[in-house]
Amino acid sequence: MDLKEIESLIKEGLPDAKVEIQDLAGDGNHYSATVTSSKFSGKSKIEQHKMVYNSLKGKMGNELHALAIKTKEI
Repeated sequence: MDLKEIESLIKEGLPDAKVEIQDLAGDGNHYSATVTSSKFSGKSKIEQHKMVYNSLKGKMGNELHALAIKTKEI
């Protein structure tokens, strides 16, 4: 899975999100994503992370090996 596909899936699930993704190991398997969205307002960090994971439509752990997530409210 590449950076653009991850970004696209997150933005599809969270349309107002600003998404920054880094390939941590240069291997196309270990990424870090910083996601900023107004939809995170009033949600716990766990709920925010679940929202991001849900936007990945089950690809986490399958096509996408590792994704470190940081979330921020607008």
